[in-house]
Amino acid sequence: MNSLILRTLAPFITGLMLVFSLFITLRGHNAPGGGFIGGLLGASALALYALAFGPEAARRALRLHPLAIAGAGLLVSALSGLVSALYGVPYMTGLWFSVGGVDLSTVMSFDLGVYLVVLGSFSAILLALEETED
Repeated sequence: MNSLILRTLAPFITGLMLVFSLFITLRGHNAPGGGFIGGLLGASALALYALAFGPEAARRALRLHPLAIAGAGLLVSALSGLVSALYGVPYMTGLWFSVGGVDLSTVMSFDLGVYLVVLGSFSAILLALEETED
């Protein structure tokens, strides 16, 4: 797409969408939202950037291969469940920890892992579709 307006606004809107996707992800353990919806928003932001500048520019902006992001998210999600097993409670039981005065939970790390899985896998699909369109 060769639109001056889209190319001008895409970086700003993409950044705004990515920040909002992280907000939705991090509030998901207490309110509506979560990793899946946040990941979809993040992948949509990348799709908008790819529409404005092309799939190669979007891959460069992503910096990592989308499937590597998805794999890292799968690892984070799996490790979130294993933490509970180390404490002798059932797998995927939510545990809370205080690190430097900040309360963190395994539920939050699981949501971040899901976010990365969805972001990586949907980005890979969207970029592959965008490349075949050319």
